[in-house]
Amino acid sequence: MSENQKYDIRVEVVTRYLPEQSDPESDRYVFSYAITISNVGSIAAQLISRHWLITDADGKVQEVRGLGVVGNQPLLQPGEKFEYASGSALETPVGTMKGTYQMVAEDGTQFDAEIPEFVLSMPRTLH
Repeated sequence: MSENQKYDIRVEVVTRYLPEQSDPESDRYVFSYAITISNVGSIAAQLISRHWLITDADGKVQEVRGLGVVGNQPLLQPGEKFEYASGSALETPVGTMKGTYQMVAEDGTQFDAEIPEFVLSMPRTLH
């Protein structure tokens, strides 16, 4: 087994536009996202912190760093999942998010779990 298979975290995202919290006339577009973090590696790992890059359609980037996710620093055994929901507000009806989770494996190895880029989009704005 290679080192990479030992430390392997999969991140899946589902997004939703929240019209009831958005105000397009004031350039406020609110989105929720549900994230599933799966340990598909062979060693337990704990999520310590997060680093996000949130980019709106005008190219404006917000950088967000912080400890844990939704107040948790979940320890994932091999095969375990952790799910949480959060949200983001943009000044444009479309944007993207991507980033990394900083992880520490049971053996002390630190590694980043990549959060693949995903699109936040108000319905009917992508043609």
